[in-house]
Amino acid sequence: MRAPAFWTIRHGRDSAPILRLLLSPFGALYGASVARRLARAQPLALAVPVVCLGNLTAGGTGKTPLAQTLRGVLQDVLSGPVGIVSRGYGGRLEGPVAVDPALHDAADVGDEPLMLSHDGPVFIGRDRGSAGKLAVTAGMAGLILDDGHQNPSLAKTISLVVVDGQTGFGNGHLIPAGPLRETPANGLKRADALIVVGRLSEDTAEDIVGFSGPVFHAFLEPEPIEISGPVLGFCGIGRPEKFDATLRALGLDVVDLYPFPDHHMYRADELARLAKTAQACGARLVTTRKDWVRLPPDFAAQVTVVDIKARLTDVSAFTTWVRGKLDSFSTGQ
Repeated sequence: MRAPAFWTIRHGRDSAPILRLLLSPFGALYGASVARRLARAQPLALAVPVVCLGNLTAGGTGKTPLAQTLRGVLQDVLSGPVGIVSRGYGGRLEGPVAVDPALHDAADVGDEPLMLSHDGPVFIGRDRGSAGKLAVTAGMAGLILDDGHQNPSLAKTISLVVVDGQTGFGNGHLIPAGPLRETPANGLKRADALIVVGRLSEDTAEDIVGFSGPVFHAFLEPEPIEISGPVLGFCGIGRPEKFDATLRALGLDVVDLYPFPDHHMYRADELARLAKTAQACGARLVTTRKDWVRLPPDFAAQVTVVDIKARLTDVSAFTTWVRGKLDSFSTGQ
């Protein structure tokens, strides 16, 4: 599903105050169920450090490119391979499974795990504890638990919470009245550090003002591409407007952007319509890497990918902090 627009609007008529009020009791139940699950959990402790990369909100905050950047940092610190453990959202396999891009597709393991597997080892499992054990058996020196802040399966050495610099915690309400998976008070209490992605707005600064740990900053940057003539974009991600802004920031002549729900599995008729529209406009089809891995190979060959990288503004400070936390893990402190 696509996140409702009112989730990120805090004031005024467009914030849907009546609908938000009607949905708030369901949000309270949702938050209580998350808190209860976390309180009852008995996390599995592994023999290698586990760094959790998660957030407090539903929707796109840039976790996937950050996971790629974080893997590079951890591999330098640990001097060994780092695996990513994921639920495998959208895939049919229950796991635990080591993702192999030569054998699996997005329908098997989910789009994000498949995309990440091109950069290094990825292990999926509905039970992330089992997936973590498989990763350790495979010789990983450390693990990244992707989107795991509300998942208590594995004991975490470091918990990083990713925050969108523009939208922060949205309207401050729990799903379905807002984007929050849990209350900020509860979620930030378990965080060791925050990574704010993008320019920090005044609202987001207020959201995180009470957090006492380190706050790091990162920006998402598209890899340069050269396309002459108009382009027609399409994507199924949490925040499609971000992809539209990316295309325009690259200086591309954007005819239109067709948004689909996050993790959308494209049907043949949808792809045919996209191809027909692009042909009528004389435009080149462009999409995200996450969407590209969901496309049939023959159609994917007709589409240009815009790759996004996450850049930490002070990678040296972040690496030093991570090294200190992992030194404590290795000494058992």
